[in-house]
Amino acid sequence: MTAETRRDEIAAGLAEVEAQIAEACRAAGRAREELTLIAVSKTYPASDVRLLAGLGVRDVGENRDQEASGKARECADLALTWHFIGQLQTNKVRSVVGYADVVHSVDRPRLVAALSGEAVRAGREVTCLVQVALDGDPGRGGARPADVAALADEVAGAPGLRLGGVMAVAPLGEEPGKAFARLWEIAQAVQDAHPGAGVISAGMSGDLAEAVANGATHLRVGTALLGRRKPFVR
Repeated sequence: MTAETRRDEIAAGLAEVEAQIAEACRAAGRAREELTLIAVSKTYPASDVRLLAGLGVRDVGENRDQEASGKARECADLALTWHFIGQLQTNKVRSVVGYADVVHSVDRPRLVAALSGEAVRAGREVTCLVQVALDGDPGRGGARPADVAALADEVAGAPGLRLGGVMAVAPLGEEPGKAFARLWEIAQAVQDAHPGAGVISAGMSGDLAEAVANGATHLRVGTALLGRRKPFVR
């Protein structure tokens, strides 16, 4: 596939996603400017990130440090905001702090301490979102709803970190709208205590409209933008 063909593919995907966002905003009575689209480029090459940037996308999400760190280096000349959205082990924190502007998956005090230490060491300020386990099961990542307020306080008080707000993934098998409505309530409680923490990161390719209807500010979209990975056939 030529670069031009791939650019056309991505441009078509972006146009379709933007149309979906516009429709969701109309239905919810919201302005498009209230939402940030994060292009999730996991498993796709840095060349796709460059094409997205050329089409005006400025926010890029990755969920594996090994892949993300290389892409961030290759695209260091671009004015991008890098979002780390996957579960984060403390032994990867130093690397992630080197390129990530926003970490969406902060779910435990030990991770807050590690991020703070590395941010101070690197002389950076990293925006952190508290990941909420909407099904109450931290096994898939996220803090229990009852623990979110205390964790948000820890982030807000940690040197080198800035509390941005909250993030969640709709639980499997549950209507996304109901899950995101719960997230909105949790987000309001966090924002009441920390007025600057207005980010609600929710919604992916399949539940984008429900997220917009329930106050999401950041949408994490991969498949609808870049397509599904085709299985390798011999």
